[in-house]
Amino acid sequence: MSGLGVRAGERVVLVWGLPSSLEALKELAQSVEAAGSGVRVSLENVDRLLLSSHAPSSCDLVLSGLVPGSALIHSSEILAEIARIMKPGGRLILAEPVTTTGNDSKLKTAGKLLSALKLSGLVDVSEVKNEPVNAEEAASVKEVTGYQGNSLSRVQVSASKPNFEVGSSTQLKLSFGKKATQSEKPALDPNAAKMWTLSANDIDDDDVDLLDSDALLDAEDLRKPDPASLKATSCGDGAGQKKKACKNCSCGLAEELEQESKSSKKNIKKDTQPKSACGSCYLGDAFRCASCPYMGMPAFKPGEKILLQENQLNDA
Repeated sequence: MSGLGVRAGERVVLVWGLPSSLEALKELAQSVEAAGSGVRVSLENVDRLLLSSHAPSSCDLVLSGLVPGSALIHSSEILAEIARIMKPGGRLILAEPVTTTGNDSKLKTAGKLLSALKLSGLVDVSEVKNEPVNAEEAASVKEVTGYQGNSLSRVQVSASKPNFEVGSSTQLKLSFGKKATQSEKPALDPNAAKMWTLSANDIDDDDVDLLDSDALLDAEDLRKPDPASLKATSCGDGAGQKKKACKNCSCGLAEELEQESKSSKKNIKKDTQPKSACGSCYLGDAFRCASCPYMGMPAFKPGEKILLQENQLNDA
């Protein structure tokens, strides 16, 4: 059993199925137990494996279909159950008859068997050996599966379970931000640095001419511009159109229109103030005319708004 990798103290599950002989099964179980001290072997029939009471992640090694003369076909449910009872890092050695044509619905090809093991959650799936079946094994396969072809072989595959429990989770440390890269300044060319450096000796040199910034401006540049000249040619102008400042006006037209609007409002307010014919209405009844509408009201300040009470508007 050295080729199966049985280690001391491991728990091994031996899966078998008909038409394997009981003598061959017993011999294989004894050889597995003798492979190391403390090895415990559990026998499980493939038809009863789904009903077994094996706890999840409870066995170290699963041997399936290795009994001589076995024609065991592993369904996806059987492979999932085997993966469930294996410990993280546990191993599986499996043997199954396959066909090379792939035309049969009951038998898999070697490639499809490897894919089924991967889909069951197992990793490190590899084909150990592939050998033709003898006449007795071929008859057993045809009896169990009803296969009528002649392209049969027996493939042995090894696989293992990942080193984590099924359904376990962990926090992923992901950083989607841009990593700050420390940019290194390029080395300066000494000749270029010297060209753009002005020292005290260079100032004293007669060959260096320093220009006065005020000398660059003439009298025309220092003259304050006329606000009318700052306006655009089409700013607020138009035949028969009302003046309107442009959006984000910077030529002063907006302020000019605003000032005109305020002045017109003041003039309208002055025009709407009540005017006295005699000019003495605000002094009181002693100075008012006989037909004065303010008769009977107290004196008020000139320009003050007067509200006539409702009872004064009714006929006597």
